[in-house]
Amino acid sequence: MRLGLRLACVAVCLGLSSLPASARNLPEFASLIEKQAAVVVNISATRIQTPVKAPFLRPQRDGVPEWLRRMLPSMPEEPDEPDDDRAVGSGFVIGSEGYILTNAHVVEDASEILVRFNDKREYLARLVGTDKRTDIALLKVDASSLPQARLGNPARLRVGDWVLAIGSPFGFDSTVTAGIVSAKGRSLPDDGLVPFIQTDVAINPGNSGGPLFNLQGEVVGINSQIYSRTGGFMGLSFAIPIDVAMDVQAQLRQRGHVMRGRIGVLVQEVTRDMAESFGLPQATGALVSQVEAGGPAAGAGLKPGDVITQFDGKTVMSSNDLPRIVGATRPGVSSVLKYWRAGKAAQTSVKVAEFPEEKSARAVQVLEHPIRGANRLGMVVQDLSREQKRELATEQGAAIREVAGVAARAELRQGDVVTAVIQHGTGSEVRSAEHFNKLINGLPRSAAVTLLVRRGDTQSFVGMKVPGN
Repeated sequence: MRLGLRLACVAVCLGLSSLPASARNLPEFASLIEKQAAVVVNISATRIQTPVKAPFLRPQRDGVPEWLRRMLPSMPEEPDEPDDDRAVGSGFVIGSEGYILTNAHVVEDASEILVRFNDKREYLARLVGTDKRTDIALLKVDASSLPQARLGNPARLRVGDWVLAIGSPFGFDSTVTAGIVSAKGRSLPDDGLVPFIQTDVAINPGNSGGPLFNLQGEVVGINSQIYSRTGGFMGLSFAIPIDVAMDVQAQLRQRGHVMRGRIGVLVQEVTRDMAESFGLPQATGALVSQVEAGGPAAGAGLKPGDVITQFDGKTVMSSNDLPRIVGATRPGVSSVLKYWRAGKAAQTSVKVAEFPEEKSARAVQVLEHPIRGANRLGMVVQDLSREQKRELATEQGAAIREVAGVAARAELRQGDVVTAVIQHGTGSEVRSAEHFNKLINGLPRSAAVTLLVRRGDTQSFVGMKVPGN
């Protein structure tokens, strides 16, 4: 009986495997590839390098590492002359004028850019412009009758939708890989302006700049980055939405560079504890941690502790949304900004300026062991030293000497200075270490509290809960 069941199972499995893709409810990629592969190009960018003092660190030639070449008698040693470093990537044709989109890092510092189509035609390309903040580059070739990519709408993509990539991983032209959309609107470190499409499509070096297709054969993104601990594919790939790329290339064509808006604030995410302490109905919006003196936001009356909930009619759900929305606003435009302050909603008008270099916060290390003499949040604090008062230009605050427990898990560290305590939407400035401990020890159990903390020349809000015991 068991043997019969096994044979029946094998027969069913074999029967399913012989069914066409449509019968198994799987996508049929072959037709899409036949129609769209021609729009994808291989890009080879040559960079002139200076002589390398350590020959064994040189790139491979003809597939043979330099250290091995020197050991083989049939391969004589070559003199230390400048090398041509060749970067390989992918791209695709947009429009009928010979414009090609790719990644900026593929063609960075290139002295020559060669574009090869899948019908073996080759053209030298002219670099129209690059935008490093979005990793977009626009090329131009003098050619006619080129196939053109059809562009889709990334907003219509759903998590779980099938997508397909065509590119040249490791130089293997017209390589096709497929997968699904894993997430949308991802923010990566130093890439706050791009709402990346995350997929599990196999992407490797050489795929950079190639198109990401939906099942309708439309380009919905440009494959740009992978997350990897080994340098190879690990199931996490990120693509730039095509609408972002098209806005960038339009500005590169028009003026050779990209203009973006800014309002002069540093923002951070709103946690549940912060929302409760601010009196916010939900943990949404972008919390203003610092306002640039003399900047547009300062002129509009914004202050640290305000939570921006809407900009120019667009809802700000998280801190990642604000840089994208403001960045897409042209400098000089006045926009309505809605925010939350002291338990109430308010709004103001702010005139957008041009975007500067972004600042980034440093990672911190924490301690977890208990400390004698710590307050209920796990901090031992002291009054500001003379040097700290001079550096911070203030006479008030409490400097952290040791940290553990709740405060350590909130990533506070020695040397941080607490300047204010916020609870139920009301802020209290910290006058001294004794005053700070009195404020904290007077809070009820499990109360949500937010601290305003200075670290160097930056400040941020840190939310946490008072321990329940």
